[in-house]
Amino acid sequence: MAEVFDLETLLDLAHRYGYGIIFGGILLENAGIPLPGETLTLIGGFLAGNRELNYWAVLLSAIGGAILGDSCGYWLGRWGGMTLISRIAGVFAISSEQIEQAREKFNANCDRAVFFGRFIALLRIFAGPLAGMAGMSYPRFLVFNSLGAISWGVTMTSLAYFCGKIIPLADLVSYILRFSVLALIGVIIWFWRSRKKQIDGHGVDCNDH
Repeated sequence: MAEVFDLETLLDLAHRYGYGIIFGGILLENAGIPLPGETLTLIGGFLAGNRELNYWAVLLSAIGGAILGDSCGYWLGRWGGMTLISRIAGVFAISSEQIEQAREKFNANCDRAVFFGRFIALLRIFAGPLAGMAGMSYPRFLVFNSLGAISWGVTMTSLAYFCGKIIPLADLVSYILRFSVLALIGVIIWFWRSRKKQIDGHGVDCNDH
């Protein structure tokens, strides 16, 4: 997997297919398939900073792919449930325990999970499917999904666009990926501390009343 998705290969794909590979990569990642969509978005922003791609086209590709991908993931979770998601995750060596941990974190606060999940490793991949599994209404999901996609797209594309001029691409990608992992650790710590309150039955219900 690492050999297939190394930075040099992704950069070559971005040069060949431009906005299409950015849109497709983030769409598939947000649909629940563990592909390096975020890295492709960073590459797109970096190339825009070098005047090889257009900034606004990269941004729209990333946002559009994120919204559509998460919507596909939502319906995948709504119709297929845990069984189908576990089968897909198994192909990419993601354990059922990891999926269950992500589901529990998501159920703690669905609105925030959909919005901020884009910035967090693992949750970015499973936020859509978990929202569908939890029974979150699609209109409600779409609002937070779109707001999150816009915030995430502007942040990632702009970071790569501006910082890519002074920081090597490999270092920039590494910093962002580390932040994403640290954010996941932070979520785990927060979840662990708030677990007692959730057990008492005061957690947020993803279903509309």
